[in-house]
Amino acid sequence: MEKFEKLHGIAAPMPLVNIDTDMIIPKIFLKTIKRSGLGVNLFDEMRYDREGNEIEDFVLNKPQYREAEILVAGDNFGCGSSREHAPWAIADFGIKCVISTSFADIFFNNCFKNGILPIVLPQEQVDLLMKDAEKGANARMTVDLEAQEITTSDGEVIPFNVDAFKKHCLLNGLDDIGLTMEKAGAIENYESKMSQERPWV
Repeated sequence: MEKFEKLHGIAAPMPLVNIDTDMIIPKIFLKTIKRSGLGVNLFDEMRYDREGNEIEDFVLNKPQYREAEILVAGDNFGCGSSREHAPWAIADFGIKCVISTSFADIFFNNCFKNGILPIVLPQEQVDLLMKDAEKGANARMTVDLEAQEITTSDGEVIPFNVDAFKKHCLLNGLDDIGLTMEKAGAIENYESKMSQERPWV
């Protein structure tokens, strides 16, 4: 998993509330167990018509937001089923940070495990960032995880809270496997000791 330290990028405004995981990645695309290749189908039913053509009005289809790395969203983002494909699709598209007033718990935790920083802020601050994102590609935001600050395109600084352990994992690029591998030496020593004490096991 890539380290998340400081992100300076385009923010896309998506003020819809209750964006569920089926809207993020429809169930038809859940057949794969690969984390790559899902970005093209992110928000599939909102991005494309029935013939597979892009819907011009959808925010991520607009030229100024095609390279968005930050998503400013409405309340209760990631609700619905607990599919991990949702953060996979978001990450594969290139979005590294989602900002909202609230997230579904399972989706929220899955984001951290897949290198995405979900940030919870009060409504008035989300509204401010939403307006900033509406300015387009020239209005880039900075998300500094170490300092726990978001800086708008106008230079306004908004602090945010993040769990210390989850922050540590993102800063160091550690998913569950990475955390286990940090203990590789201790695990090897234990296994070596057990093989001597219990050779029959």
